[in-house]
Order: sequence, then structure tokens, then C-alpha cells
Amino acid sequence: MDLDSPHLPKPSSIPVATDPARAAALFAESAAIMARLRAPGGWDREQSFDTIRKYTLEETYEVFDAIERRDFPHLAEELGDLLLQVLFYAEMAANEGHFTIADVLDHLNRKLIRRHPHVFGEEASRAAGNRAAVDPAVAASPAGVLRNWDEIKAAERSALHATEPGEVSKLDAVMRALPALTEASKLGAKAAKSGFDWPHWRDLLPKLAEETAELEAEAASGDPARKGAVESELGDLLFTAVNLGRHLGVDAEMALRGCNLRFRQRFREMERASPRPLEELAPQELEELWAAAKRKLAKPSGAHHTLTGSEP
Repeated sequence: MDLDSPHLPKPSSIPVATDPARAAALFAESAAIMARLRAPGGWDREQSFDTIRKYTLEETYEVFDAIERRDFPHLAEELGDLLLQVLFYAEMAANEGHFTIADVLDHLNRKLIRRHPHVFGEEASRAAGNRAAVDPAVAASPAGVLRNWDEIKAAERSALHATEPGEVSKLDAVMRALPALTEASKLGAKAAKSGFDWPHWRDLLPKLAEETAELEAEAASGDPARKGAVESELGDLLFTAVNLGRHLGVDAEMALRGCNLRFRQRFREMERASPRPLEELAPQELEELWAAAKRKLAKPSGAHHTLTGSEP
């Protein structure tokens, strides 16, 4: 569940009642299993925050993929894998004396109550840490619920920034913990509210050409010591492309995921159509196969591509 959104998807089938007692027992069993794995002689003693963090991102995207495909049996499994990451981090933090899984759950429960005064009541919301002035009598008004939600989150951010060193920036409202493409789009949108933006999407086209030329200049040097500069220029190019998408009303993350899926489909078609393994073909033969795959898989004019995960 995304705690940054007050709205949840409506079920498309008959709801299944959650058994809190069974869920609590299974969660306790999971926590005990993880504690054993991390105990002396356990299998996962050598893992650390740095060694497993990349898998957290992979598991998150596997959840995302299962949702896109509406593969609910697989989604249940992937959510379990994602929960494993939470248990892993919490147990490692406990081993180092920082916090336990109980602290994680306490933060979660307090946040749920704090951000839903229309459900749990204003008194309970304030007891859970809410410092925003909200109207608890808005349960029947989606606009009112959203307004309360925004006020409570704003108060949380203010309290957080009050404890952080340094000056506050308007861009602090954009979380650093986002996919890079999403963060770039949100940063551009936030800066635009201060007037720092390109007036029109066409104004970004020369900027794309400029960033491409700068990347080409750095990459052409062939100097390994310039790798950092090449990375920086590639980042500038991607940032510009993301903001072009923002001006066009296109989500860069979804656009790239769609491109990735089309690449998978076309490459698979190349493999199917080739009389020999692709690695045995000349560049011109590969190019011809690619062009044929694009033609074969081209959608009719006006058709919209959906990320269902299905391939021809």
C-alpha cells in the first residue's frame, strides 16, 4: 500500500476478509525465521545494508510488474519477497543496536492513524503525532479527505526540516528516495512553480541537442579519467529528456518501461525469424531483422500500447 496516497484501488472481485490473528502469527513466525538466519551460524550473517539494497529495488519492480500484469497469485509471492527485505533490514538494524521490527511497525501504525483523522478521530490522530489543523468530519468528502492528508503531510515535513541542519529549499518537498526518472520530473515541476522552467516544450529540443553535443565531446576523449564527466553529461541529457516528457504530459518512467517492453518483443521476433543464432549474423543482417520485426509488430495508427506484460 502506498502511504503517500489516500486512495486505494477498489477490489474487482468478492473481498476476502483478513484474519488479523492469523496474519499476526505468521508475521511473528517470519520475524523469528529472520532472527534465526541472522543469528550466529545463520545463513545470512554475511549480508549487510549495502549488499542487499540493490535487491530491494529489484523486488519493488517485480511487484510493479505483477501489478501491471494483474497476476495476483504472483503478486502475493512478490509482496512476500518485498516484505522479506523489510524484515532483513530491521533485523540487521537490531543487530547493530539501531531499532527493531517492532519500531518499524510502531512508526507505520502511528502514521496510519495520524493521517486518517476522519477514520480514527481527531484525538487519536493527534495522539499519533498529528500537528496539523484538520477537519475530522469529512469522511463523505474525498476533497476534504485529500485536503486533510496534504495538511498533515505538510506538518510532518515542517517538523522534519526543523530538526535537519541547513537551509530549507522548496525542492526539499521532493523525496530523494524515488526512481531517478520520477525524481527528475518532480524536481522540474517543483522548480517550475518558482518560474524556473522552459516556456514551451519546443524550447527543450535545442537543449537536448546541446546536451547531446556536450556528451559527445566528453565521450570522444576516450580518457578513462573522464568517466565521471561522461556520466554527468549523460545525466544532464536524461534530465532534459524527462522534463520534455513532463511538458508533453508523458511520464518518463512509463515511457521507458513501454520502450523496454517493445524492445523485448522486437528482439524476440528477431530470434524467431532468424535462420541462425543472432550472434552468428553480420551487422547488416541484424539490422534487417530488426526492421522486419518493427514492421511486423507495428500497431495500427491510433492504437495505444498497454503494459500488460504479454508478448506476441
